[in-house]
Amino acid sequence: MPALAYGGVGRRVAYYRRLKRMTQDQLAQSACVALGTIRKIERGERGVGDATLEAIAAALSVDPMQLRTDRSPAQTPVHDALPALSAAIATYDLPEDGPIRPLADLRAAVSDAADWRLSAQYIRISHQIPELLAEVTRAYHAAAPGRRAIEAGLLVRAYRSADAVAYKFGARDLSARLIELMRWAAPEADDPLLTASVAYVRTETFFAAHAHAAGLRALEQALDAAPAPSSRPEAAARGALHMRAAVIAGRARDASAAVTHLAEAQALAEQVPEDVYRGTAFGPDSVRIHEVSVAVSLGDDHVGRALDVASEWKPPADLPAERRSGFYIELARAQLWSGMADDAFESLKVARRIAPQHTREHPWVREDASTLRRLKRADSETLSNFAEWCSAT
Repeated sequence: MPALAYGGVGRRVAYYRRLKRMTQDQLAQSACVALGTIRKIERGERGVGDATLEAIAAALSVDPMQLRTDRSPAQTPVHDALPALSAAIATYDLPEDGPIRPLADLRAAVSDAADWRLSAQYIRISHQIPELLAEVTRAYHAAAPGRRAIEAGLLVRAYRSADAVAYKFGARDLSARLIELMRWAAPEADDPLLTASVAYVRTETFFAAHAHAAGLRALEQALDAAPAPSSRPEAAARGALHMRAAVIAGRARDASAAVTHLAEAQALAEQVPEDVYRGTAFGPDSVRIHEVSVAVSLGDDHVGRALDVASEWKPPADLPAERRSGFYIELARAQLWSGMADDAFESLKVARRIAPQHTREHPWVREDASTLRRLKRADSETLSNFAEWCSAT
């Protein structure tokens, strides 16, 4: 895509930079863009290409669309990157020749991608992950058979970051393929906790297929195979599986199983500090967020529990952005079902401020924005703009 027109985008960059109380130098460092480039952009002296715009938007924690003068869809770069991602995984067993960085550098690159996933920076992932997957795949095959545990673990983590893009942007077949590759690579990593995290991610395929009862069975089998919670990482791995099982049990309308798994997750969360374990956030705050999710999944008389939790607690700012935005998306649905339309819209706006890319692509956001626009009838310009932003019908 050609560079965006001068002027308007620069004014928006300057506005959001000041809103974040950042200097031009701080923005340049955070976005990995030259200070002179930032100055010229803000003065309207040069255009902005997609990659630069997305780096600046990520540094400002805004959706790239909010900086664009033409308001062209921000998801286009992600969709454009999906064929390259498909090509990268098509050669999982026959990688092309190419350079391989030292393992320390590959670990750092894979960790960066995981951080972007947790902060819902899907555009960044989409640009970097095809080449990274190709390189990690080369490293895996270059290692001696039977001595590939480290490379296999890196592959699993890289596949998971790629899957976040595929799943969030509706490429469900590609997501399912990535999850199968995670399951293929995980055994060679020889890490039972990584295998448990793959079982956690695999639940996406059951959500997508609305096969909730089957998904619950798969998670319960994973719990049977998971290590006993004799250490913090082991407790977190089991707790995350129980947390996930509670939600999918709720979707299956199995209230008994949902309550049981949520209680198990709460008990395990008391044993560990909130943190990210094998790529999954777990701890007391994450479980509380899932308590809201379970209440919304069960619906009917359970929805009030979501409102009760939100009335006395909000996710702390140090939780991953994807998880915090998910809390407000779930809360918005509970509020909408309870006749609290204005509160629901406020929650959706909070979710957008926290993780715009995650919020914009969430199907519930589109559904609820559409419902709110119908309920308002003579709706406000702000609501109309929000609905258009997330492509609500």
